[in-house]
Amino acid sequence: MGTVTAANVLDGALSVAMREGSTAAHIAAENSSFMGELGAGRINALGYRDYLLCLRDVYARLESLGRELADHPAVAAVLDPGLDRCAALEADLAFWNAEAGDPPPAQSPATAAYVSRLDGTRDWPPLFVAHHFTRYLGDLSGGRLIGRVVKREFGLDGHGLSFYDFPAIPKPKPYKDAYRARLDALDLSADDKDRVVEEVRVAFALNQAIFTELARSLPAYRR
Repeated sequence: MGTVTAANVLDGALSVAMREGSTAAHIAAENSSFMGELGAGRINALGYRDYLLCLRDVYARLESLGRELADHPAVAAVLDPGLDRCAALEADLAFWNAEAGDPPPAQSPATAAYVSRLDGTRDWPPLFVAHHFTRYLGDLSGGRLIGRVVKREFGLDGHGLSFYDFPAIPKPKPYKDAYRARLDALDLSADDKDRVVEEVRVAFALNQAIFTELARSLPAYRR
């Protein structure tokens, strides 16, 4: 990599390095115009459906890869069926497809690029952990705030919101703390940790690319 990263400085605290080393990329993704409109409750059913379609393709590959790579110690440390989102996304899409009216679009180029990057983690599975961390810990944190906005703005009584429901994880904070402790216990060299931190930045950039692509359709998506 050739640069000083949080992993270099923090001497072993991988979970902290992953968070602090990706702060700028995380903020950039969160501040995208599409996510700003979504968080403000200004995205209609069509836009929300198209957002879920992108997520479905990403999680389908994440979860199939997790099963494929489950024997690797780094992957085994974070895998948990209680995190899986594919079934929840399919349930939500059954609801939002009807609400959106328009037929689903083809897979977006940004989503295809994300899926392709995930496929590349087969070559060195600790990189898979960077994507797992970025998506699922995000779901247990800010993702739940989005769920509350969608519920409020559309006046939902539970339908279409399965993505934000983690019945196997009733208390997210202790779960996230234990997840981070398992990351910190991984037997990785300093250079390996740098690679993982860099991949977290890549993961946020891939998410931002999806949001940027969705933002091009904001005139059709705004409520």
